[in-house]
Amino acid sequence: MVSEKRPGRLDQVVAQARRAAQQREEGYRANALKMYPWICGRCAREFTRETLQELTVHHRDHDHDNNPADGSNWELLCVYCHDNEHSRLEDSVFGDVASNNLESEDATHRPFADLATLLKPGKN
Repeated sequence: MVSEKRPGRLDQVVAQARRAAQQREEGYRANALKMYPWICGRCAREFTRETLQELTVHHRDHDHDNNPADGSNWELLCVYCHDNEHSRLEDSVFGDVASNNLESEDATHRPFADLATLLKPGKN
């Protein structure tokens, strides 16, 4: 006899958290779309009802729980500019490679050190 799996407590907590996040997102998205013109804040692309799904709400401080009623932490960005913004944030964690002043040790391995000797005539 095969018994059906009943959702565990962890599954219920995760599902509840996902539902709450989705409701929260729908709330601030709807408010942002009412407050602001349907234009990307970076590239100035205009959106219509047909293309509105490509317009996202970006949290300026990157805190998705910071949703003031006046919308001061939001800006509308197209999906491309929104991805670019988050990529820039991730890249900044690693810093600018050109400006890093890391002290590096000189290489000690010299793979071609004996090459001149091997190339001299008469050596096999």
